[in-house]
Amino acid sequence: RALASLVQTLQAPPSLVIGHSAGAAVAVRMGLDGLIAPRCMLGLNAALLPLGGLPGQLFAPVAKLMAAAPFVPRLFAWRASDPQVLRRLIDGTGSTLDPTGMALYAQLIRNPGHAAGALAMMANWDLASLQRALPRLATPLALVVGSNDRTVPPAQARTVLAQLPAHPLTQLHTLPGLGHLAHEEQPRLVAEIVQGLAQAAGLPLPAAATA
Repeated sequence: RALASLVQTLQAPPSLVIGHSAGAAVAVRMGLDGLIAPRCMLGLNAALLPLGGLPGQLFAPVAKLMAAAPFVPRLFAWRASDPQVLRRLIDGTGSTLDPTGMALYAQLIRNPGHAAGALAMMANWDLASLQRALPRLATPLALVVGSNDRTVPPAQARTVLAQLPAHPLTQLHTLPGLGHLAHEEQPRLVAEIVQGLAQAAGLPLPAAATA
């Protein structure tokens, strides 16, 4: 709702919406609720399904407990000042970043406000209801998946596609060897997929995108 309010204030209704991980779930929810009506959507390693098994049962209670403790974000940010902790976090995504990318993530995760926001989001996440609503999504959704994604299991993409209405633009693009941060590992490759989707949807591309 906050993003929809921003879009309305900017008077810039989107024609193509791209969401990474949880951002794809936000975009899909906005589409389902009629808050946006783009020509198409693209999910980059989209987190659209709840975790299965015991991890899925424990995720929400643990996140709520951590979000309720005001010291947790500062503790996380303090631990993240250790380069080895940052390296393990990025390795856990299945991606390999260059030094600039690592430095930018270090700046991000050492921010207690960012950690608090991420915990609050996870504490209130409800992907089970989103999964049940997927068959009602009127907007075509293309999925881009890194085969080495260790954050969102790549196999989830086919489960999602099976629940979506059939449409020529609702396709799966697999990127071999890339992880959860595939768009940062190979930005040009992902940009080409975005441009191809825009062209297939009949959307005009800006001059910079076609140069």
